[in-house]
Amino acid sequence: MRAKGFWAGPGSSRGRSIIKLLRLPLLAAVCLASRLFAGNSLVDAGYDHFYNLEFDQALANFDQAIAQDPNNPDLHNHAAETVVFSEMYRDGALESELVTGNNSLLRRARLNPAPETQKRFVGEIQKALDLEQARLRRNSNDTGALYAMGITYGLRANYYFLVQKDWVSALHDSTTARKQHNRVSELDPKNVDARLVQGLHDYVIGSLPAMYKMFGFLIGFHGDKERGIRIVEQVAAGGSLNRIDAQIFLAAIYRRERHPAKALPLVDSLIARFPRNYLLRFEQAEMYSGLGDGKKAVASVQQVAQLKTQGSAGYARVPWESIYYHLGTIQFWYGDLDGALANMQKVTAHAEEVDLNTGVLAWMRVGQIYDLTQRHSLAIEAYKKAMAYAPEAEAARESRRYISAPYRRP
Repeated sequence: MRAKGFWAGPGSSRGRSIIKLLRLPLLAAVCLASRLFAGNSLVDAGYDHFYNLEFDQALANFDQAIAQDPNNPDLHNHAAETVVFSEMYRDGALESELVTGNNSLLRRARLNPAPETQKRFVGEIQKALDLEQARLRRNSNDTGALYAMGITYGLRANYYFLVQKDWVSALHDSTTARKQHNRVSELDPKNVDARLVQGLHDYVIGSLPAMYKMFGFLIGFHGDKERGIRIVEQVAAGGSLNRIDAQIFLAAIYRRERHPAKALPLVDSLIARFPRNYLLRFEQAEMYSGLGDGKKAVASVQQVAQLKTQGSAGYARVPWESIYYHLGTIQFWYGDLDGALANMQKVTAHAEEVDLNTGVLAWMRVGQIYDLTQRHSLAIEAYKKAMAYAPEAEAARESRRYISAPYRRP
């Protein structure tokens, strides 16, 4: 059986707030930059680096491609996408989104995007829009330009959401992206890839509370979660350019909908294809935990530790604190409280070196373990540490409740 409560708490994707509901499709919009250059060695190499979390190398490849073909909007989308994901990876937001389901907006001030990074992103977006609009003035039915424009708006939606924290503008741009790809589907019904944005948009709009569907730019879009999932499944199975993206986000949707058995084969196939992406192995551990297989969940995390120790490509960069945190989380839910406490204390010992989500959750888990072992005075100290460490975090607010009402297993 699955460990009781494993999917509960701030580390899960059960949130009901508008922000949580928006995260998946907006992140997805970033990861839809079309692979229209299949066979272009620079772009192919760039995306191999991209999916293996090697964003500097990916951007270098895309910059070379832009130098060769500066008037292609798709290449500018590729560069903008990489800039966003590089920032998400740097500040811990990428792991929060794809693995733990935590708040990707929570980050230290020193990790806010540098002005030159924002300038690069905005410049690439504007260049792409200028090129797309020029093509559409010549031919309003240019499916390539329409598709690229949908991607550009999706990327800008992420900028609004992650950098400016303006979720209304983000939802507006993601809806505009949907409209562009709807038009592509009308002109080219056989274009399976263009349906991915539509499926993700259907999924999120279908998940929104009724009050949020009253925005004018959502008129006509009622959303349908199940239809959205079916569309993403179709792209994951039959897409060409966006098959990988569809598989990544289908796995995230399955986890959100509590279907880890469906997600696990997708994650396994992605690990085989992108072996240097350690976040996929952490995600694999989450899936095993959700299935109730604590031993395999621990083994997945231990595999990351082994690959790091061996110096395997891509694993030297994995922080030990991330390994301790994921291992401790599994141990916590499966009843190994001594092991969980030891690992969480390794994280809190270097709390200033980890992202805010990891640090605040580690402090809260320490407090919860003390409560479960009848040491409430020590638990209070840990909860106060969590509250001081990241006051805006959900885990900090949750910790405050446990000071007067000690934590008990759900």
